[in-house]
Amino acid sequence: MALELAFDAYGETGPPLVILHGLLGSARNWTAIAKQLGESARVFALDLRNHGRSPWAEAMGLNAMAGDVAAFIERHELRPATVVGHSLGGKVAMRLALTRPSLVDRLVVVDVAPVAYRHSFGGYIEALQRVDLSVLRRRSEADQALQGAIPEPGIRSFLLQNLVQSDAGFSWRINLAALADNMSGLMGFPVEAAAAFRGPTLFLAGGRSDYIGPEHDALIAQLFPQARHAVIEDAGHWVHAERPAEFLDQLHRFLAPA
Repeated sequence: MALELAFDAYGETGPPLVILHGLLGSARNWTAIAKQLGESARVFALDLRNHGRSPWAEAMGLNAMAGDVAAFIERHELRPATVVGHSLGGKVAMRLALTRPSLVDRLVVVDVAPVAYRHSFGGYIEALQRVDLSVLRRRSEADQALQGAIPEPGIRSFLLQNLVQSDAGFSWRINLAALADNMSGLMGFPVEAAAAFRGPTLFLAGGRSDYIGPEHDALIAQLFPQARHAVIEDAGHWVHAERPAEFLDQLHRFLAPA
Protein backbone atom coordinates (compact mmCIF):
# COMPACT_ATOMS: atom_id res chain seq x y z
CA MET A 1 0.00 0.00 0.00
CA ALA A 2 1.34 3.42 -0.97
CA LEU A 3 2.15 5.85 1.82
CA GLU A 4 1.10 9.50 1.71
CA LEU A 5 4.43 11.32 1.56
CA ALA A 6 5.19 14.63 3.24
CA PHE A 7 6.41 17.39 0.95
CA ASP A 8 7.45 21.01 0.57
CA ALA A 9 6.04 22.98 -2.37
CA TYR A 10 7.58 25.94 -4.22
CA GLY A 11 6.29 27.97 -7.14
CA GLU A 12 2.75 28.48 -8.33
CA THR A 13 3.05 28.30 -12.12
CA GLY A 14 4.87 26.23 -14.68
CA PRO A 15 5.31 22.51 -15.27
CA PRO A 16 5.38 20.14 -12.28
CA LEU A 17 8.77 19.00 -10.98
CA VAL A 18 9.25 16.39 -8.24
CA ILE A 19 12.49 16.11 -6.23
CA LEU A 20 13.53 12.88 -4.46
CA HIS A 21 16.34 13.10 -1.89
CA GLY A 22 18.97 10.47 -1.17
CA LEU A 23 19.42 7.95 1.63
CA LEU A 24 19.42 9.58 5.09
CA GLY A 25 18.39 12.89 3.52
CA SER A 26 15.12 14.79 3.39
CA ALA A 27 13.19 17.31 1.34
CA ARG A 28 14.68 20.12 3.41
CA ASN A 29 18.17 19.32 2.07
CA TRP A 30 16.86 20.65 -1.24
CA THR A 31 15.27 23.89 -0.03
CA ALA A 32 17.68 26.30 -1.74
CA ILE A 33 17.62 24.39 -5.05
CA ALA A 34 13.83 23.92 -4.94
CA LYS A 35 13.21 27.63 -4.30
CA GLN A 36 15.20 28.60 -7.37
CA LEU A 37 13.56 25.96 -9.55
CA GLY A 38 10.22 27.23 -8.22
CA GLU A 39 10.74 30.47 -10.12
CA SER A 40 9.78 28.67 -13.33
CA ALA A 41 8.10 25.44 -12.19
CA ARG A 42 5.75 24.00 -9.58
CA VAL A 43 8.24 22.13 -7.42
CA PHE A 44 7.43 19.39 -4.93
CA ALA A 45 10.31 18.16 -2.74
CA LEU A 46 9.24 14.89 -1.12
CA ASP A 47 10.28 13.05 2.01
CA LEU A 48 10.62 9.39 1.04
CA ARG A 49 9.12 6.76 3.33
CA ASN A 50 11.05 6.28 6.58
CA HIS A 51 12.64 9.72 6.12
CA GLY A 52 11.84 13.24 7.27
CA ARG A 53 8.17 13.81 8.09
CA SER A 54 6.83 10.92 6.01
CA PRO A 55 5.29 7.78 7.56
CA TRP A 56 7.38 4.80 8.60
CA ALA A 57 6.94 1.27 7.30
CA GLU A 58 8.86 -1.99 7.60
CA ALA A 59 8.78 -2.50 3.82
CA MET A 60 11.28 -0.35 1.96
CA GLY A 61 11.97 -1.84 -1.45
CA LEU A 62 12.47 0.33 -4.52
CA ASN A 63 9.14 -0.82 -5.96
CA ALA A 64 7.27 0.25 -2.81
CA MET A 65 9.05 3.60 -2.76
CA ALA A 66 8.36 4.20 -6.45
CA GLY A 67 4.73 3.31 -5.73
CA ASP A 68 4.59 6.06 -3.09
CA VAL A 69 5.85 8.62 -5.62
CA ALA A 70 3.44 7.38 -8.30
CA ALA A 71 0.54 7.79 -5.87
CA PHE A 72 1.75 11.31 -5.00
CA ILE A 73 1.90 12.35 -8.66
CA GLU A 74 -1.59 10.98 -9.28
CA ARG A 75 -3.07 12.40 -6.05
CA HIS A 76 -1.81 15.89 -6.84
CA GLU A 77 -2.68 15.64 -10.53
CA LEU A 78 0.90 16.24 -11.70
CA ARG A 79 0.94 13.68 -14.54
CA PRO A 80 3.36 13.82 -16.26
CA ALA A 81 6.03 15.41 -14.06
CA THR A 82 9.74 15.97 -14.38
CA VAL A 83 11.35 13.82 -11.69
CA VAL A 84 14.77 14.66 -10.21
CA GLY A 85 16.33 12.05 -7.94
CA HIS A 86 19.67 11.94 -6.13
CA SER A 87 21.36 8.68 -5.07
CA LEU A 88 18.62 6.50 -3.51
CA GLY A 89 16.11 9.04 -4.81
CA GLY A 90 17.65 8.56 -8.25
CA LYS A 91 17.05 4.82 -8.02
CA VAL A 92 13.45 5.43 -6.98
CA ALA A 93 13.04 7.88 -9.86
CA MET A 94 14.48 5.38 -12.36
CA ARG A 95 12.24 2.63 -11.03
CA LEU A 96 9.21 4.92 -11.34
CA ALA A 97 10.11 5.84 -14.92
CA LEU A 98 10.61 2.20 -15.92
CA THR A 99 7.41 0.92 -14.33
CA ARG A 100 5.07 3.92 -14.74
CA PRO A 101 6.47 5.86 -17.72
CA SER A 102 3.23 7.76 -18.32
CA LEU A 103 3.78 9.60 -15.04
CA VAL A 104 7.23 10.92 -15.98
CA ASP A 105 7.81 13.67 -18.52
CA ARG A 106 11.57 14.10 -18.04
CA LEU A 107 13.96 12.26 -15.76
CA VAL A 108 17.09 13.60 -14.02
CA VAL A 109 19.25 11.04 -12.22
CA VAL A 110 21.92 12.56 -9.98
CA ASP A 111 25.10 10.56 -9.34
CA VAL A 112 23.75 7.03 -9.36
CA ALA A 113 23.38 4.26 -11.95
CA PRO A 114 20.79 1.46 -12.33
CA VAL A 115 23.14 -1.11 -10.80
CA ALA A 116 23.95 -2.77 -7.48
CA TYR A 117 26.60 -1.11 -5.35
CA ARG A 118 29.02 -2.70 -2.92
CA HIS A 119 29.53 0.40 -0.82
CA SER A 120 26.58 1.45 1.31
CA PHE A 121 25.60 3.77 4.13
CA GLY A 122 25.27 0.80 6.46
CA GLY A 123 28.21 1.95 8.57
CA TYR A 124 26.60 5.35 9.07
CA ILE A 125 23.31 3.74 10.10
CA GLU A 126 25.08 1.51 12.62
CA ALA A 127 26.89 4.52 14.04
CA LEU A 128 23.62 6.42 14.48
CA GLN A 129 22.00 3.41 16.13
CA ARG A 130 24.82 3.27 18.68
CA VAL A 131 24.21 6.82 19.92
CA ASP A 132 22.48 6.65 23.30
CA LEU A 133 19.73 9.21 22.85
CA SER A 134 18.52 8.81 26.44
CA VAL A 135 21.60 10.58 27.85
CA LEU A 136 21.86 13.41 25.32
CA ARG A 137 21.44 16.93 26.64
CA ARG A 138 22.49 18.81 23.51
CA ARG A 139 23.14 18.10 19.84
CA SER A 140 26.87 18.65 20.21
CA GLU A 141 27.07 15.55 22.39
CA ALA A 142 25.70 13.44 19.52
CA ASP A 143 28.27 14.97 17.20
CA GLN A 144 31.02 14.07 19.66
CA ALA A 145 29.70 10.51 19.99
CA LEU A 146 29.90 10.02 16.22
CA GLN A 147 33.42 11.36 15.71
CA GLY A 148 35.14 7.99 16.06
CA ALA A 149 32.99 6.23 13.46
CA ILE A 150 32.42 9.25 11.18
CA PRO A 151 35.46 11.55 11.28
CA GLU A 152 34.28 13.85 8.45
CA PRO A 153 32.54 16.91 9.99
CA GLY A 154 30.46 17.56 6.88
CA ILE A 155 29.00 14.06 6.83
CA ARG A 156 28.25 14.20 10.57
CA SER A 157 26.50 17.52 10.07
CA PHE A 158 24.42 16.06 7.23
CA LEU A 159 23.44 13.00 9.27
CA LEU A 160 22.63 15.02 12.39
CA GLN A 161 19.98 16.93 10.48
CA ASN A 162 17.92 13.83 11.22
CA LEU A 163 18.22 14.32 14.99
CA VAL A 164 15.22 16.18 16.44
CA GLN A 165 14.49 17.38 19.95
CA SER A 166 11.15 17.62 21.72
CA ASP A 167 9.97 17.85 25.32
CA ALA A 168 10.45 14.08 25.50
CA GLY A 169 14.11 14.34 24.49
CA PHE A 170 16.02 13.50 21.32
CA SER A 171 14.88 11.12 18.58
CA TRP A 172 15.74 10.21 14.99
CA ARG A 173 13.27 11.24 12.29
CA ILE A 174 14.53 8.37 10.13
CA ASN A 175 13.54 4.75 10.64
CA LEU A 176 17.02 3.34 11.27
CA ALA A 177 15.77 -0.20 11.87
CA ALA A 178 13.93 -0.34 8.54
CA LEU A 179 16.90 1.14 6.71
CA ALA A 180 19.26 -1.43 8.23
CA ASP A 181 16.91 -4.33 7.44
CA ASN A 182 16.45 -3.28 3.82
CA MET A 183 19.96 -2.06 2.98
CA SER A 184 20.86 -4.91 0.59
CA GLY A 185 17.77 -4.25 -1.50
CA LEU A 186 18.33 -0.50 -1.53
CA MET A 187 21.88 -1.01 -2.80
CA GLY A 188 20.60 -3.19 -5.67
CA PHE A 189 18.45 -2.39 -8.67
CA PRO A 190 15.86 -4.71 -10.28
CA VAL A 191 15.92 -4.76 -14.08
CA GLU A 192 13.44 -6.52 -16.37
CA ALA A 193 14.73 -7.38 -19.83
CA ALA A 194 11.95 -5.50 -21.63
CA ALA A 195 11.96 -2.41 -19.40
CA ALA A 196 12.86 0.95 -20.92
CA PHE A 197 11.98 4.61 -20.39
CA ARG A 198 12.06 6.46 -23.70
CA GLY A 199 11.57 9.99 -22.43
CA PRO A 200 14.30 12.63 -22.16
CA THR A 201 16.77 11.65 -19.43
CA LEU A 202 19.82 13.31 -17.91
CA PHE A 203 22.44 11.45 -15.86
CA LEU A 204 24.33 14.10 -13.91
CA ALA A 205 27.50 12.92 -12.15
CA GLY A 206 30.05 14.39 -9.78
CA GLY A 207 33.55 14.35 -11.26
CA ARG A 208 35.07 13.22 -7.94
CA SER A 209 32.47 10.50 -7.40
CA ASP A 210 32.70 6.88 -8.57
CA TYR A 211 28.95 6.18 -8.60
CA ILE A 212 28.65 6.54 -12.40
CA GLY A 213 31.37 5.35 -14.77
CA PRO A 214 31.92 4.23 -18.37
CA GLU A 215 31.15 0.66 -17.32
CA HIS A 216 27.52 1.71 -16.80
CA ASP A 217 27.02 3.32 -20.23
CA ALA A 218 25.67 0.24 -22.03
CA LEU A 219 23.03 -0.55 -19.42
CA ILE A 220 21.97 3.09 -19.17
CA ALA A 221 21.60 3.25 -22.97
CA GLN A 222 19.50 0.07 -22.88
CA LEU A 223 17.14 1.24 -20.15
CA PHE A 224 17.10 4.95 -21.04
CA PRO A 225 17.72 5.23 -24.79
CA GLN A 226 17.36 9.04 -24.80
CA ALA A 227 19.85 9.50 -21.96
CA ARG A 228 22.42 12.24 -22.12
CA HIS A 229 25.29 12.61 -19.65
CA ALA A 230 26.86 15.58 -17.88
CA VAL A 231 29.62 15.82 -15.29
CA ILE A 232 30.26 18.56 -12.75
CA GLU A 233 33.99 18.07 -12.38
CA ASP A 234 34.69 19.59 -8.98
CA ALA A 235 31.89 17.79 -7.14
CA GLY A 236 31.58 14.56 -5.19
CA HIS A 237 28.48 12.47 -4.58
CA TRP A 238 26.39 15.34 -3.14
CA VAL A 239 26.57 17.26 -6.41
CA HIS A 240 23.68 19.64 -5.72
CA ALA A 241 25.02 20.64 -2.30
CA GLU A 242 28.67 20.98 -3.31
CA ARG A 243 28.18 22.89 -6.56
CA PRO A 244 24.62 24.30 -6.53
CA ALA A 245 25.17 26.94 -9.22
CA GLU A 246 26.64 24.45 -11.69
CA PHE A 247 23.94 21.92 -10.78
CA LEU A 248 21.16 24.42 -11.49
CA ASP A 249 22.81 25.44 -14.75
CA GLN A 250 22.78 21.82 -15.96
CA LEU A 251 19.14 21.39 -14.94
CA HIS A 252 18.04 24.58 -16.66
CA ARG A 253 19.83 23.54 -19.86
CA PHE A 254 18.15 20.13 -19.81
CA LEU A 255 14.68 21.47 -18.98
CA ALA A 256 14.76 24.37 -21.46
CA PRO A 257 12.22 24.04 -24.29
CA ALA A 258 13.75 22.70 -27.49
